[in-house]
Amino acid sequence: MTALDPAEIARIFRAEYGRAVASLVRLLGDNDQPEEAVQEAFTAAVQRWPSTGLPPSPAGWIITTGRNWAINWLRRESSRGYRHAQAALVHAGTDASFRNPAEMDDEVSPVYDDRLRLIFTCCHPALAPTVQTALTLRLLGGLETAEIARAFMVPEATMAQRLVRAKAKIKAAKIPYRVPGEAELPDRLRPVLAVLYLIFNEGYEASSGAALVREDLCAEAIRLARLLADLMPDEPEVLGLLALLLLIQARRPARTGPNGELVLLADQDRTRWDRALIAEGQDLVRACLRRNQPGPYQIQAAINAVHADAPTAADTDWRQILALYDQLMAVAPTPVVALNRAVALAEVAGPGPALAAVDALDLKRYHLYHATRADLLRRLGRREEASIAYDEALRLTGNAAERAFLQRRRDDTARGR
Repeated sequence: MTALDPAEIARIFRAEYGRAVASLVRLLGDNDQPEEAVQEAFTAAVQRWPSTGLPPSPAGWIITTGRNWAINWLRRESSRGYRHAQAALVHAGTDASFRNPAEMDDEVSPVYDDRLRLIFTCCHPALAPTVQTALTLRLLGGLETAEIARAFMVPEATMAQRLVRAKAKIKAAKIPYRVPGEAELPDRLRPVLAVLYLIFNEGYEASSGAALVREDLCAEAIRLARLLADLMPDEPEVLGLLALLLLIQARRPARTGPNGELVLLADQDRTRWDRALIAEGQDLVRACLRRNQPGPYQIQAAINAVHADAPTAADTDWRQILALYDQLMAVAPTPVVALNRAVALAEVAGPGPALAAVDALDLKRYHLYHATRADLLRRLGRREEASIAYDEALRLTGNAAERAFLQRRRDDTARGR
């Protein structure tokens, strides 16, 4: 029997963590024990799978093992409440014996509903918006606290405290694990969309690790966005988010080279773009335009539709993109939006005005701020300052592929290229 590569177990952990937690939350109704149960199940997998091989249904094996761990944990507790919870599990058809993973496939078939319920649970209006998003990234995406902290540009200790407090509040307030009623949806839609967007972003540009892209997170975000669009087809921002994710995902095949190296948008082989995804995304953008209720995700989708329309980088309509960024700044005036607008401004008005716009931003903890600034300084011939900016970007970058790209740019700048 061929030994199972530990990296394959790590990949399965990334891909199945959210599914397993969501399934166990449905049974346990709590946000601590499901996580611990899944962690214990993957610990058992690390010990067993290298010698026994991969089970037919890794997700089913993890969910069954985690559930059995939870039952044993409940049996060790002596309070009446825990005995009652155990009885509820048994009544639901659970026993402590390991069952065939194939049986689990049928049992957890409504997996996407479970995941959506978990998102809506975490995005309760009783929690602060940033905490809603961070908690969902932790539970659903399986992101480590350090990765979430980088996404929010805060220290890891700060994010850890936020997550602990959020879980405690959910438990104390008895926030229900369910998709809210129609009247409750508007209060939760905005953070739900933000969660899906950030899950996709972490997949499209991983904050750490060797690979630039985490395809499992990209696919998961798109699947959930499709599910949300089915649930709320009359919400333009839901369609806008789905269009945005599809148009960005369409470029993924051309975003890395043969050895996994980062390829910038301007240098990508556009024949490798997924035209089916582009067509679907552009159809959604047109549907949003007909509704005439512009929002941040719809505008970002329109920006990416303009990029998709250009057969070559030189054909890109940067003036239209800049106008769309101006519109985006009017509805979502964030520093990151302003940074992206500066990139478009550089193509229309030159690197000088763009650098002035970038220097006015407070994004010192964001590696792309320094990378953008470095590129503008390089284009202005200010190589020494550009090298310093590249160094700062490298200091803040945790992804190996991105670091390699920035290092090449820094070396070329130092050589006067």
